[in-house]
Amino acid sequence: MERISFYAYGHELIKATHKSTFEITKENYLTKRGDCIIAINSSMSCGDIPYRVKRLLKTDDSRAVLIIEVDGLREYVFGYGSSKLILSSSKSMVIRKSTFIDDRTLMIKANKAAADISRRLINKMKNRGKKILFSLVIYPK
Repeated sequence: MERISFYAYGHELIKATHKSTFEITKENYLTKRGDCIIAINSSMSCGDIPYRVKRLLKTDDSRAVLIIEVDGLREYVFGYGSSKLILSSSKSMVIRKSTFIDDRTLMIKANKAAADISRRLINKMKNRGKKILFSLVIYPK
């Protein structure tokens, strides 16, 4: 098992209505089009993930849990790694319900997309500058 934590921040334009993905970005802005983005100004992108964690994520059927915490509220998102993961994006990470993979994909076959995340949690994330803690836990096959 490997675990890493990182921070990102909320923004008033967070909609979190996308039905198949959600994204955490290092960008410091958000437009009204960004319906999958749940946090900005992230301290980490796929490219920043330590090698030891990437190695585990790139194992077929490795299991991953992304824990999202804001003001004492916690949400768990379960998904899988894959030997096909690229994990090289310097700007963002995307969690997907599907098996689509590009350089931003962190997890596939996730049990939640942006639209599935608790609205109570999302409402807290709509505050500009609200600090959000993310913890990624990887369990090898």
